[in-house]
Amino acid sequence: MQYCRGSHTLPLRNTPAFLPHSPLDRAPEAKYPEGMQVLLTGSSGWLGQTLAPRLRDAGHRVIGLDVCPGRFTTAVGSVADRALIDRTMRDHAITAVVHAGALHKPDIVRCPASEFISVNVQGTQNLLEAATACGVDRFVMTSTTSLMISNVIREGRAGGATKAAWITEDLRPLQPRNIYGITKFAAEHLCRMAFQDHGLPVVVLRTARFFPEEDDMAHEIEQSAENTKANEFLFRRLTVEDAAEAHVAALERAPSLGFDTFIVSAPTPFKPEDCEELIADAPSVVARYFPHYHDVYRRRGWTMFHAIDRVYSARRAEERLDFRCKTGFAEILAGL
Repeated sequence: MQYCRGSHTLPLRNTPAFLPHSPLDRAPEAKYPEGMQVLLTGSSGWLGQTLAPRLRDAGHRVIGLDVCPGRFTTAVGSVADRALIDRTMRDHAITAVVHAGALHKPDIVRCPASEFISVNVQGTQNLLEAATACGVDRFVMTSTTSLMISNVIREGRAGGATKAAWITEDLRPLQPRNIYGITKFAAEHLCRMAFQDHGLPVVVLRTARFFPEEDDMAHEIEQSAENTKANEFLFRRLTVEDAAEAHVAALERAPSLGFDTFIVSAPTPFKPEDCEELIADAPSVVARYFPHYHDVYRRRGWTMFHAIDRVYSARRAEERLDFRCKTGFAEILAGL
């Protein structure tokens, strides 16, 4: 069976209080065809609940599909159910797909590897084949930066690294370290093949962290959950609102891009030349860019990570997707 937690089914508003909230009814600059029939998978999830109203506000009809019922879910079922996918595409005359549904890293403890393959790989292939057959003209897939993190990168300074990894879409080789990353990587290749073989425009968004729950390694982190998330806006996090906006931008530009892959994360203040010091003394680097952060953190009893082992660069999304997250570490400090 597929679990609701795998699609991040959570209350619509569960963002920590210190984070700035972007209004869901923010008017978009709609340059794409109005009135598209958008199939949104994962519509009952954390991202889906934020993205669905954004798409509706842009003038599109949203047909949500999720294993769990929800406010924005029209069809209840799994992407692994090909008959359901075909029927939903046909009955609602779908013209665009945003594939945000998946089993995620936290599901590893309760789902066998075969279920990840069924949902994340076969489910993606089901959607791509049905989209091609129905004449869908654009497809956006939510992927993850997690697939770019090998065991070597994850071990960081403890594993002998002497500088933080500067991560762009050009990072090679990609060696996902768990079944979640492996199946999302496979799904990305299926998307590439759909464009290559059938001309279906596909944009893949490798999103950094935007989930509201504590880190699954929280027991090894000295900082509190809110402190941890604030720190992560420097190098590996974004708000769910910004994640939703990235999908709106990708849906708009997919036909002109053909096939492309983007890291989506809050803009980092760091530069590649900071990487050696980031892994040796991260607080000193942060203080150079934000001299007042010590005072803000001290009032809350917060601290910065001693070492930062990776930095996601979202520059490609800024240049080719014309998208930049609105909330970064500067905004987080201002909100504190």
